[in-house]
Amino acid sequence: MAALFGSRVRRLRTAAGLTQAELGRRAHVVSTRITQIERCSGAKPTLELARTLDSVLGADNLLVELWPYVYREAFPDWSRAFMAHAEQAVAVVQYAAHVVPGLLQTEDYARAVLSLDALLDSEDQLEERVAARMGRQERLNSLDRPELWVILDEAVLRRPIGGDSVMRQQLHRLLNAAAERRTTVQVLPFDQGGHEAMGGSLTILRLPDDSEIAYTEGSDYGRLIEEPANVGRYKVIYDRLRAAALPPLMSLDMIRAVMEDNHRGAKVPSRSERRRLAQEQLQQSSGGRLRGGGGRVPRRRARP
Repeated sequence: MAALFGSRVRRLRTAAGLTQAELGRRAHVVSTRITQIERCSGAKPTLELARTLDSVLGADNLLVELWPYVYREAFPDWSRAFMAHAEQAVAVVQYAAHVVPGLLQTEDYARAVLSLDALLDSEDQLEERVAARMGRQERLNSLDRPELWVILDEAVLRRPIGGDSVMRQQLHRLLNAAAERRTTVQVLPFDQGGHEAMGGSLTILRLPDDSEIAYTEGSDYGRLIEEPANVGRYKVIYDRLRAAALPPLMSLDMIRAVMEDNHRGAKVPSRSERRRLAQEQLQQSSGGRLRGGGGRVPRRRARP
């Protein structure tokens, strides 16, 4: 993709009748930088430079649209493959162990998370990563947006990344996201103890042909799983997490409580309290009363 980007810059520059030095002056970079881009050598272009070149060469956003693919080439093969699959997925289910998943991050939260990377080279690189992450969220606003089901470890809510203000905005974003028709958010509370996905985050994608892949990720590694039998094992793990997590409405109550209590001491309902609240929520949604064993008791009809 970097070679394709460079060839497009060269073609556009030639069509505009500009030398590399002239294009460099208009884009406020040295001519050798233009040479590097066209020959696909040296550092990859930044998003800001892609925008400037697009504007100077009248490329009608062609270079800006190519840039995310150039940027993605800096990632390992397994990470690039996962991102490519994610763009096509019709359903995304995720367990997040440490931070809010990228699809639901606010810009300030994303910047705070990405700035923690010890290998970050510069402020420009940070802003490129933030822009790329925000760009991937645009699919949630499209007509072909995927179904999204997210389970957040309680630690995700209680770790104030970026400070209280950033975290409060992020929690508010989660509440708004959960109100969307094709998004479900659950919280896995601390009192559920250990589980099979504690080593990192887990994502399962369902693709348009109904095939599925799984992806596990830690702080400095990622693994793409495509063998159906192995994907099936991770689906079982996810189903267990979903069963152990708070129901969606109770999860939103907990997110709201953490947000309003400034991330300290939000009360997690006991297991017996969860069962009672779940029965009440089911009763309210069904309009009937529940038997002790879960059966519904029909309402008595009023006598004429």
